[in-house]
Amino acid sequence: MQTYANPMHHGGVSPFVEAFDAFLSGPVEQYCSQSQEIGGDAQKHAEMVKAALNLQRQLLVTASRCQKPSDNELAVLLQPISSKVQEVQEFRENNRGSKQFNHLSAISESLPALGWVTMSPKPGLFVKEMKDAAIFYTNRVLKDFKDTDKKQVEWVKSYLNIWSELQAYIKEYHPTGLTWSKTVRTNIKCTLILKRSVASSPWQRFTPRFTLPKYPVDPTARTALFAEINQGANITKVLRHVSDDQKPNKNPVLKAQAGPMHSAAAFGTTLKPVSSRATAPQKISKEMTKLPPVLELDGKKWRVENQVDTQELVISNTELKQVVYMFKCHGSTLQIKGKINSITLDNCTKVGLVFDDVVGIVDVINCKDTKIQVMGKVPTISINKTDGCHIYLSKDSTQCEIISAKSSEMNILVPDAHGEFVEIPVPEQFKTVWNGKKLVTTATEMTG
Repeated sequence: MQTYANPMHHGGVSPFVEAFDAFLSGPVEQYCSQSQEIGGDAQKHAEMVKAALNLQRQLLVTASRCQKPSDNELAVLLQPISSKVQEVQEFRENNRGSKQFNHLSAISESLPALGWVTMSPKPGLFVKEMKDAAIFYTNRVLKDFKDTDKKQVEWVKSYLNIWSELQAYIKEYHPTGLTWSKTVRTNIKCTLILKRSVASSPWQRFTPRFTLPKYPVDPTARTALFAEINQGANITKVLRHVSDDQKPNKNPVLKAQAGPMHSAAAFGTTLKPVSSRATAPQKISKEMTKLPPVLELDGKKWRVENQVDTQELVISNTELKQVVYMFKCHGSTLQIKGKINSITLDNCTKVGLVFDDVVGIVDVINCKDTKIQVMGKVPTISINKTDGCHIYLSKDSTQCEIISAKSSEMNILVPDAHGEFVEIPVPEQFKTVWNGKKLVTTATEMTG
């Protein structure tokens, strides 16, 4: 981490609070200055971001003076930051027509990185993932302005630098999680700091995950994409974009993590219904819960089996000759890096799949509620005996052939000229007539 002149030094301040002050007076002030240079909605957003970071400083001061509180007490301490992050995200949603919408999106998708204070044992990794989410949009800013407006380029550098420097700060002072005081200082009454009702706390326990992009549908549901996997049928979560160069957990086996792992989901995440039509919750088979989860390379086949509510499954170091077979998984998300031969999803429910390139076929059979995102290219996707399948195609994969049979609720999402996803339903109803020589089958519009 760079060394900055620290005008905010005061006696008795914890070293990690001092370092955070230097972070605020260095890269954060530089970002705010660049935002003021370009003005508009980006400047307003920057003021909110700065306020959120100042609230995080208050939490760090509390941590330096108090022993680690319970989860419920911590949730109360986190609420001001959570509310500010949500305010930032709502500003973006309320200004979709802004000329700086990509700027607003980069910030909204990455600011939940402030939830690193709840992470263990690798909070820095979470910040890295949030920075990668921002890059999806900052790349658009660079594309639009790199040859015409250097101020925009400097703005991108200054904003991304915040997260790079925060990672360095965390690595030095909080490598395995937020550091709390070992003893309560006598000049601070932590009970007064923590004394608030926790009945309405938004705190939830679940692990972070990479996610599929948003797409425009009707105004009441355009930000609701992926039903929250472990919260039942009535709760969903708005998800962040996955950038092409995202590098999450490097361990493909994703062994059980040491110690408790929390999420920054409470930091401004909006819960919205997917549609007005309620759906019955899907049950996990007893067989699935009894069998041990598998993620291993067996010869040329990657076996992903019996994974339940696992959000960070990653297969990397792939080879062209390899195939992936995902079988009887529930509520889990799998990311595949590199180019492989084929992918099969078989008997899976509520699963998400993100992959780079497939040279053969992606086969979805006997599944329910699947979400698939293509980052690179795929020639063919086959959907059989599946209810609920959403496929997000990249610009390079729009020529993909999609073959379906005995399936329902299928939607293909393709990027438009502005990079937003447009949802197109796949026909489920057909009309067949005899024209005197042969049978002629055409798709029909659903009515009712």
